Amino acid sequence: DHRDLHSFPTRRSSDLCLVHKMDLVQEDQRDLIFSEREEDLKKLSKPLDTTCFRTSIWDETLYKAWSSIVYMLIPNVKDMESSLNEFAEILDADEVLLFEKATFLVISHAQRHQHRDVHRFEKISNIIKQFKLSCSKLAAHFQSMEVRNSNFSAFIDVFTANTYVMVIVSDSQIPSEAILINIRNARKHFEKLEREAQGSRSMQIGRAHV
Repeated sequence: DHRDLHSFPTRRSSDLCLVHKMDLVQEDQRDLIFSEREEDLKKLSKPLDTTCFRTSIWDETLYKAWSSIVYMLIPNVKDMESSLNEFAEILDADEVLLFEKATFLVISHAQRHQHRDVHRFEKISNIIKQFKLSCSKLAAHFQSMEVRNSNFSAFIDVFTANTYVMVIVSDSQIPSEAILINIRNARKHFEKLEREAQGSRSMQIGRAHV
């Protein structure tokens, strides 16, 4: 019911909508149906600025939608991205990913080399979540992981109170200790960015209730 969109007073400047079960729509009709639903939602939710996502539980769209939403909700995300890019340069890393701790959604990432698998974030997230679940069944706590093969090395470690970091390097000459030391040294800076983001959100909530 479109009346529900206006039933509650709000001071938010934007609205986020997920259009679910797109897999049930015929493939050649999906773009058209989604565009129609998106147009309807934008009209009904005025004066809010509405962003719509097409989703299905059977592909990567739901993961991408929630990652995009988390990204949009971080006040200082541009500062975080800039810092991640600097961090990747210092490490000579191919890619650095920042995951939300509970959901393992990608918050931000820095990519220095192109990767052909566009669904890799979702795949990595699912692998780590399954591994964390296996650890919990054994009453063990997942904190970090290192994976090496002939093509790359990947390091996953607790980063801040609310995030994990993943560093991927293709240079096999870089020792593990160098990567891990740099991760430890970067924690204070990213913890500061996280506190600033939390402070900004608290101020926004406070203003919304004035």
